[in-house]
Amino acid sequence: MNIVYLSTEAVPFAKTGGLADVCGALPIEMAKLDHRCELIMPAFRSVHQCGLPIESTDISFAIAMGDRKVVGCRLLRSHLPGGDVPVWLIDQPQYFDRPSLYGDKHGDYPDNAERFAFFCRAAIIAMGRINRRIDVVHCNDWQTALVPALVRLGDAAPDGLPVSLQNASTLLTIHNLAYQGNFGADQFRWLQLGGEHFVSESFEYYGQLNFLKAGIVTADAISTVSPTYAEEIKTPQQGCGFDGILRDLSDRVSGIINGIDLRAWDPSVDTKLHARYDASSWVEGKRENKLALQTEVGLPQSANVPLIGLVGRLADQKGWDLIMPVLRRHVEQNRPTQWVVLGSGSGAIEEQLRQLSTEYPHQLAAHIGFSDTLAHRIEAAADLFVMPSHYEPCGLNQLYSLRYGTVCVVTPTGGLADTIVNADTASVAADTATGFVMNDVSVDALDEAIGRALRVRYHEPETWKKIIRRGMTSEWSWRKSAAQYAELYARSISLSRQRKKGPQLRSVF
Repeated sequence: MNIVYLSTEAVPFAKTGGLADVCGALPIEMAKLDHRCELIMPAFRSVHQCGLPIESTDISFAIAMGDRKVVGCRLLRSHLPGGDVPVWLIDQPQYFDRPSLYGDKHGDYPDNAERFAFFCRAAIIAMGRINRRIDVVHCNDWQTALVPALVRLGDAAPDGLPVSLQNASTLLTIHNLAYQGNFGADQFRWLQLGGEHFVSESFEYYGQLNFLKAGIVTADAISTVSPTYAEEIKTPQQGCGFDGILRDLSDRVSGIINGIDLRAWDPSVDTKLHARYDASSWVEGKRENKLALQTEVGLPQSANVPLIGLVGRLADQKGWDLIMPVLRRHVEQNRPTQWVVLGSGSGAIEEQLRQLSTEYPHQLAAHIGFSDTLAHRIEAAADLFVMPSHYEPCGLNQLYSLRYGTVCVVTPTGGLADTIVNADTASVAADTATGFVMNDVSVDALDEAIGRALRVRYHEPETWKKIIRRGMTSEWSWRKSAAQYAELYARSISLSRQRKKGPQLRSVF
C-alpha cells in the first residue's frame, strides 16, 4: 500500500505529547512491512532546530485564503531517523515559524483555525505533487481532520482533488477526543467554500466549525489509541459531546494500542541510564540506577526504600487531584517511601510540589519542567510508577514502566485498562499480572492500591519478581501495533469502495 501520514507532530521534528511518538515510529514500522510510507507536517520552527538535514525542493504553490488573500508556501524534505520514510514539510513562516506549535502562555494562537485550515488544504495539494497514487491517507487529531471532508468533496474541494487521491481511503486517528478544534462559524471562510457546504453532515457542529467532527463523519474509518478508549468515547461520560455520533458510526470505529520505540525505550540499550539491564539482570540494574538517581535529585541513598515515580503533565486529568492528598499523607506521616516527580502544568500543583519538596526534602524530589534524560532515569530507578488518570486514551508511561521493570498503579480506564493486568490471586497464579489497578477512582482507592503493591514488595518478593518479569517480557513494540494498522488500512480501503458504490451522504456528499 501507498500510505501518507498527516500530522502536526513527529519526533524529532516537533513534539508536545504522545502524538509525536506515534507519528515518528509507526511509519517506519509500516515501511518495514514493505508499504510505501510518507509523512506530511508543517515546517514549525522546531523542525529547523531538530538537528536533522532539511532539504529544499522545487515544489511551491499558493492558496487563496479569503478575499484578496493569497498565501504561498514551499515544500521542504527530510527523513525520519532510522528509516527510509520521507518527511515533507509545508514551509509557510507566517503560520508556522513560531516559538510553539499551538499557542503561548496566553492560550491558543487566535488564528489556529486559519493556520490548520491552510495546512489541510496545502497537504492535499502536496499529495498531488509528491505521489502518483495514494491508497490510504492517515490523518491524526483535529489539526488534520478537515482532510477527509475535503477529499469527500472531490473536485468540488476548494483546490480540486489531485488524481493521486481519486481512489484514496481516509483514516482518522483520535488521540484525545477532548481536543476538537472548535471555532466560530466565521472561520469557515478559510476553506473557500460556499455556505451550502456548512452543514451538519460535514463541517458544522451546533453553529460552529468543528475540525474533528468534520473528520469523524467523513473519514472511511476511525481509530483511537486503545480498544477500551474506543468504547469509552461512545458514552456520555467520555464522549465529549460526540458519543451519539460515534455510536451511530460504531462499525467504523476501532482501537489499537500505541507501541513504544525500542530504539529509545529499552533499558538494555538506553544510554541515558547509569546502568543498563534486561529481564535477567534487572535486580542489580535497578538497584544501581536507584542509588544514582537518589544522589542526582537529592534524596537519601537507600536501595531498600520504595521509590515512587511520576512523570507527565501536572493536571487533574492525570489524577493529580488524587495524587496530592496521598503524597501529603506519605510525607506528613513519615511513611517509608520516597517520591520523585517530573512534570509541569498547573501552577497550583507546581507550587504545592515545590513547597512539599522544601518541607520534606528527604522524601520528595520535584523537578518542575521536562528532561528526557531524567524521565528515562526515573523509569529505570523507580519501584512503582503511579498513573491514576481520570481518562487515558492510551498512555505511554505505563508501557515504558513495564519495559523498565517498574510496577504500575493505575486506574481502570482507556489504555491503562488494556495494558496493566491487576495482580490478584488468579492473575498471579496464571503469571499474567503486571501491576495494580485501583478498585475505585478516589484518594482512598489510590492509597489502598499503593499499599497493596508495597505489601507484595515487602512480604511476597517472589510474586513481586514475577510481576516485574512478566511486564518486562510483554510485547508492546510498534511491530505488533503496525500489523494491526495494516489490517485497519485494508479495511479502510474496503469501506471506501463500499461507500463509493452505495448511496452517498445527503447534502454536499
